[in-house]
Amino acid sequence: MFSGLSAFPLTPLHDDALDERAYAAMVGRLASSGVDSITALGSTGAYAYLSLDERRRAARVAAEQAGDVPLIVGVGALRTSSVLRLAEDAADVGAAAVLVAPMSYLPLTDDDVLGLYADVASIGLPVIVYDNPGTTHFTFTDELYGRVTQLPSIVSIKIPGVPPDLASAERRIRDVRAVAPPHVTVGISGDSSAATGLIAGCDGWYSVIAGTIPGPALTIMRAMHRGDADAALAESARLQPLWNLFARHGGSLRVVAAIAELAGWAQQSCLPKPIRGLDAAARAEVAEVVERLDLLQSGE
Repeated sequence: MFSGLSAFPLTPLHDDALDERAYAAMVGRLASSGVDSITALGSTGAYAYLSLDERRRAARVAAEQAGDVPLIVGVGALRTSSVLRLAEDAADVGAAAVLVAPMSYLPLTDDDVLGLYADVASIGLPVIVYDNPGTTHFTFTDELYGRVTQLPSIVSIKIPGVPPDLASAERRIRDVRAVAPPHVTVGISGDSSAATGLIAGCDGWYSVIAGTIPGPALTIMRAMHRGDADAALAESARLQPLWNLFARHGGSLRVVAAIAELAGWAQQSCLPKPIRGLDAAARAEVAEVVERLDLLQSGE
């Protein structure tokens, strides 16, 4: 479960409350899509904006719908006590692993972060290190990767996107592997660089787009499984208009929310305020790209 394609679904809201029906349908679609795992309550799932109770309920719904597909649950929070409570909730619903981001209001030190992972490792569930400086504003060093991955229960690192040229990407993956034990997998995030990261040697892809429209991401992964790097790069290049939308709108969240709303998989304004969805002009642009790339057809 710590390699292959892990899909990160939205956690849709309606009237500022968890839309359990829509969320159940989203996770259910993923469970039958062919993805290797489902990661509930990642950044695409807006975990940081939900109460502990909402997160507990979302984890329960995801577990009910995931079926035999391994479920990973994001448990990052500002306080370690909350992280531990959420990890216990994830264990209670049968999650296979937890995803832990070092969230903070005040800047964290490397020792703070090491202590966080040491505390979570005591729960006993496999732990994925979530390195996402764009949202957490904490930057891991390779030295800290090495310290954290020596802890028991650490099984994978979700790294940020890699450089676009293959040689640089390969160097980056080698640097990460040099400090981590062999059993710790390396998963790429940043969908636009995922094909390059996989070719460069990543074990898996922690994917935003797979959480809403898994088809194109599966096309890339299946090309990699059969050793066809050119086909993987070609599919990623075909999706460049989508990657451009992600970059233009400050990341993927607002864009994938708009796609889910356009498809009728989520109610309008499904994001937690103060995050606002795209305006009418931007939504029209998303709709045009979705139609041109035939994303809804390929994503079902």
